[in-house]
Amino acid sequence: MRKLILGLIVLLGLALLVDFGAAAWSEYRVSRTLREGGALTSDPAVTIHGFPFLLQARNGHYENVEIRAQGVHSDMLGDITIEANLIGAHAQASELLDGSIRSVPVDLLYGRVRIDATELGRLYNIPDLQISAPPASKSDGTGGSGGSGPTTAGGVVLTGTVPVGPVTAQVSVQADLLLDGDRVRIVASDLYFGPEGDADYTVPDPLKPIVLGLFTTTIEPQDLPFGVYPTAVEARGSQIVIEGEAHDTVIDLDGVQRL
Repeated sequence: MRKLILGLIVLLGLALLVDFGAAAWSEYRVSRTLREGGALTSDPAVTIHGFPFLLQARNGHYENVEIRAQGVHSDMLGDITIEANLIGAHAQASELLDGSIRSVPVDLLYGRVRIDATELGRLYNIPDLQISAPPASKSDGTGGSGGSGPTTAGGVVLTGTVPVGPVTAQVSVQADLLLDGDRVRIVASDLYFGPEGDADYTVPDPLKPIVLGLFTTTIEPQDLPFGVYPTAVEARGSQIVIEGEAHDTVIDLDGVQRL
C-alpha cells in the first residue's frame, strides 16, 4: 500500500511538472512573439491562468491570458506600462508550443495603459508631481458628463511644486479626469487640502486660476494594446489608468504596441 501511495505521489508530481513546464514554455513562446512583432525592448510578462494548463490546451480554450509590458516608449509620455487580459482565448496547443501563433480569437479583451507620476510630471513639466486618488465619497465636482460633451470618469489629486506669483510652492489640486473621444483631459478644478494631498499652501485668489491651469492638460490619443478603443480613465494609486474592452474579436499578436 505504501508503495502504491508513493507511486501515485510520484506520478502526480511528474504530471504537475509536465503541466507547469508546458505552460511556462507556451508563455515564453507567446512573449517572444509579442516582443518581435511589437518591436518591444524587452520580453513582456505573459501568464496563462487556470489549471490544469494541458486540459485548456487540449480544448484550445484558455480562461485568462495576462500580458504586461513595462517601459514601452510613447512619444508623448515617455515610458509607460501596457497590459491586456485575454478572457476566453482560443488557440491550438501546437501553435503555442512551436511559436507559430500570430492571431488569436478572444471572447473578451481588456486593454489598458498605465501612466505613472514621473511620466505625467514630464508632460506637465513638474518633476516632483505626485498622483493620488481622492476618497470615493468625494464628488468630482461635475455632477456627471451632461449632454454629449466629455465623460467625467472620476477625480484625482495632483501635488507638485509650481510657480505661484513671484515664489514657488508645493500645492495640491483636485482634478477631473475626462474622456473626450479618445483623448484624456485632466482639468484641475480646485485647490485640495485633504489627506491625499501633501501640500497645505494657500494660493492667493487672484493667482488661483493660473495655478489650476498649470495642472490642466490633455493627453493625446494613446492606442491601447491590440488597438482597443479607450472607454474609461481613472486614478489607481499613484497612476493614471486608461482602459478599454472589446468583445468577440480576433487580435494580431504583432499589434500589441501601436503607440
